[in-house]
Amino acid sequence: MSRVLIVDDEPGLRQSLALLLGDAGYEVAAEGDGRRALERATAEPFDLILCDVRMPQMSGLDFLRGYRGRGGTALVIMMSAYGGEDAALQAMHEGAYDYVPKPFRPDEVVLALRKAEEREKLRRTVAGLQAQLDSSPDRRALVAHSAAMRSALDIVARVAEHATTVLVTGESGTGKEVIAQAIHRASPRAQAAFIGVNCAAIPENLLESELFGHVRGAFTGASADKPGLFEQASGGTLLLDEIGELPLGLQAKLLRALQEGEIRRVGDQRNRKIDVRVLAATARDLAAEVQAGRFREDLFYRVHVVTIHLPPLRERPEDVAPLAQLFAARLATRFGSPLTLSPAALEWLTAQPWPGNVRELENAVERAAVLSGKTTLGPEDFTATPRPRPTGAVPQETTLSAAVAAAERDAIRQALESCGGNRRDAASRLGISLRSLFYKLKQLGLE
Repeated sequence: MSRVLIVDDEPGLRQSLALLLGDAGYEVAAEGDGRRALERATAEPFDLILCDVRMPQMSGLDFLRGYRGRGGTALVIMMSAYGGEDAALQAMHEGAYDYVPKPFRPDEVVLALRKAEEREKLRRTVAGLQAQLDSSPDRRALVAHSAAMRSALDIVARVAEHATTVLVTGESGTGKEVIAQAIHRASPRAQAAFIGVNCAAIPENLLESELFGHVRGAFTGASADKPGLFEQASGGTLLLDEIGELPLGLQAKLLRALQEGEIRRVGDQRNRKIDVRVLAATARDLAAEVQAGRFREDLFYRVHVVTIHLPPLRERPEDVAPLAQLFAARLATRFGSPLTLSPAALEWLTAQPWPGNVRELENAVERAAVLSGKTTLGPEDFTATPRPRPTGAVPQETTLSAAVAAAERDAIRQALESCGGNRRDAASRLGISLRSLFYKLKQLGLE
């Protein structure tokens, strides 16, 4: 139960507000003098404070300054009669959460308190998520200095406690899996499994068995029953990364699993109930895929109940320096020696386009640290390392094998770009199998 302190010199208003808020489920205390209220507010724990702007002994603005000066953390909502709006707005500039104009309807006051509580709950959840992510050395960082990333974390906080399907979109390397992990860790399923699967990395003929499992004898080599990822993630969260790569036939089975809450193993005759929250991620425009007939419209509407879009790093330059510093700190811990970035290096990194997004930035910091051997990296340590060559650039390699590898890299990059990142279409355009494309991506360092 939230505790509310009412500070107002009008006895009738204090009494009516105390009755109103008590009926609304709050524990209420009241004071008619600002100085006594200040002593009480700093001596007792309160979640919310309703304070009048104009009072004879101590004004609401002075109360707010004194309360904040003593380290008070409760959300303060000012009440102002006609003509006191300017003072109320000034109070908001000095740390008040909101103000309610007098005279007010009872529901206005309750609504203001509810909004304040919801805002504080979201703030704490987002702060907790950021702390968890920043303290996890085995995960890619999710820095949210930019407005776009703060908005993404705000949505994470709102959807985490619900079982709603969430679609995370963004270019490769922007941190889609990190967002999915954040949703899982802030959800009631946090103690259960989080399993992620890249739908583009598994051959089509094995993908159904991987997702839904199989029974013994279902196909050659199926020597025993095997649960799929849906069953392995029971009670937890399953991330379907690159969901746009699913073949149409499997999309229908996925839709049924999402709608009915049950799956059927390959070769089985019965359905099995599942309890799993499904998150999806893609670098593709699924709406365009629907129009092109490559993605089912009904599945599209099923998976993008809530969408979180992660902008590329080039559109949020204010995140580059904090990310780079975080990567340097983690490398220092890993290497057991100090590692920092000079102001000039941070400025240079911020000015780069980073087509590979956060993943490319992380690799660049590690590469510069390893090759330079310095404890403080400057811009020259990054400019001396190779960056992705613009499309159409002439390779300068001196051996035939190196020139062939460079040509293959450029051909694969161009095919992927022209196909919007769809590996299956790129493989077809290149005249090779999807398996061969994955081999080439790994061999040439393009994963």
